[in-house]
Amino acid sequence: MICRFILFFGLLGLAACTRFDHLGKPPSFTPKETGAEHAAMAYSSAADPGLPLRVTDHASLWSGARGSLLGDRRAMRAGDILTVVIEIDERAEISNSTDRSRSGSESLGIPEFLGYPQRHEATMTDGTSLATAVDISSASSASGDGSVKRNEKLTLRVAATVTKILPNGVLEISGLQEVRVNFEMRELLVSGFVRPEDISRQNEITYDKIASARVSYGGRGQISDMQQPRYGQQALDVILPF
Repeated sequence: MICRFILFFGLLGLAACTRFDHLGKPPSFTPKETGAEHAAMAYSSAADPGLPLRVTDHASLWSGARGSLLGDRRAMRAGDILTVVIEIDERAEISNSTDRSRSGSESLGIPEFLGYPQRHEATMTDGTSLATAVDISSASSASGDGSVKRNEKLTLRVAATVTKILPNGVLEISGLQEVRVNFEMRELLVSGFVRPEDISRQNEITYDKIASARVSYGGRGQISDMQQPRYGQQALDVILPF
């Protein structure tokens, strides 16, 4: 039992370490060298995947290389960068109500049953009788009303990096953007899988063409800490049944 308490408070202390990062100072940026984007760009091949140059290509304005005037500069290999356009404007409104009621009654009397009620009533207290031996009534009602109303709008543009090329040619992308204003850090994370043919000529892709899209827009800092319940309160909310 003691070990459980030690483990519990140890986990709470570990979770609280993130708050000590910006204790009396602005939140620290995530190191660029520790992300998947840096690894993809650092260890990917620098060879140009374009067509090999011929002798006549040296004197031509067009060639199969990506660096040429009309070359295809879309992201297509690990380490390439593309722009993810996020434009979410969704509304949902759901309303429902239920109303249910039920009532029932049962009455059973034995005023004459071989003279038993008359003999038994002599021993009963005043005001009681077996004329209505059993009288049962019940009533129940239930009603419910619920509504859901959501309105979300998010417009963002973030640069993402191709971190891996899957065997079927699909590109795995990941992007992280951090903006620090005073003592508050705003974070934008996006990841998912895209097809190379869905990338536009401007090297952009919209969020609705990203499979298994994960978009997170939040922050960390002193203001975010004040808006969140303390770890002890969050733990009690999970444990307490009432």
